[in-house]
Amino acid sequence: MELTLQDRVRRSAGPGMVLRALPSVLVVFTVVTADDVRRLPFPVLIALAAIVVVSNGWLLFLQDGEPIGRRAIALLAFAIAGSLLWFGLPSSPLIALPYWAARMAVRYHRAGPAEWVVVGIATLGAGLPLYLSTDSVGVAFGAVFGMAALVLASTNRRNREVQLEEREVSLARKQTALEEHGRAAALAERARIARDVHDVLAHSLAGLSLNLQGARLMLVRDGASAEAIEQVTRAQGLAAEGLAEARRAVAALREDAVPDERALADLVTAYRLDSGTADFEIVGTPRELPAEVMTALYRTLQEALANTRKHAVGAPVAATLEYGEDVRLTVADRPGRRPDRAAPGGYGLVGMRERAELLGGSLVAGPTAEGWRVELKVPG
Repeated sequence: MELTLQDRVRRSAGPGMVLRALPSVLVVFTVVTADDVRRLPFPVLIALAAIVVVSNGWLLFLQDGEPIGRRAIALLAFAIAGSLLWFGLPSSPLIALPYWAARMAVRYHRAGPAEWVVVGIATLGAGLPLYLSTDSVGVAFGAVFGMAALVLASTNRRNREVQLEEREVSLARKQTALEEHGRAAALAERARIARDVHDVLAHSLAGLSLNLQGARLMLVRDGASAEAIEQVTRAQGLAAEGLAEARRAVAALREDAVPDERALADLVTAYRLDSGTADFEIVGTPRELPAEVMTALYRTLQEALANTRKHAVGAPVAATLEYGEDVRLTVADRPGRRPDRAAPGGYGLVGMRERAELLGGSLVAGPTAEGWRVELKVPG
């Protein structure tokens, strides 16, 4: 059984531990300085004081998860020994011990039969010595009334703490339910968008690709110029690439697939087969990365290779994925000359830079002495 929030705070707080250790200090000080021992021999008082100190120290570290027998023994020993000490030293402040035992039983432990037995013993231990000392029923009744008031106050405070904890648990559960509801709504919206992309955009691109293929075959049959056939072939390739992108977008929206190192290597391989020399290297020890980080790496590499195809056709490309404190992706093309363009074309890398900044990273793209270099760094 876990400790409640109040129990954990109470047991870990230094001032609370010191306060609960005060009975031991009070007992030691009183017994050492006692000069009015009326009813019990001094060795018996020493033994009773030792029992109080040991049982009180035990109660300081016993948790609610401990077997109930241990708590009951410690509480009973404290209550009985404390009451007898008060009986042996009636002129001392040790009357506080029975009250303290009752408070400990009700306040810091789950009240059960054993704890209520402790309360009964403490009530008797507080009232009986007063009656024997003063021969006054009214004084003894006052002690009993004070014990009842203390027990009620301690019970009320503990009940308030339980209610506060239950309220905190209830609020936490409501917050969790709201978060889950929001996540479910977001997933439902993503699924709707994925369906729309699949049913409209992907089908349209698939139809466009088939029509372009038919057009290319008709141009070849009719003996059209090589330039016209090349343009249609390129358009068909762009449609096929767009269809693949639409399918990847649907998979990402449905969280069906997340790019990995193999997907990055496949991009480089596709570039090498299509355009020229390309190398992909992994530096460091690979580790599992969050989906949004892998997606940013994939999109950045894809955009960098697309820009190389546009502005440095056939240029060798070197791509490096480096695992360190952060994850770094570097893509460099080397056509052998400094590029004339001031920035990579389009808004692709602008979008990648924004994606990197949302992840707490950065993206730098610029010319080098031999070509163009893109570097993405994201936490991972």
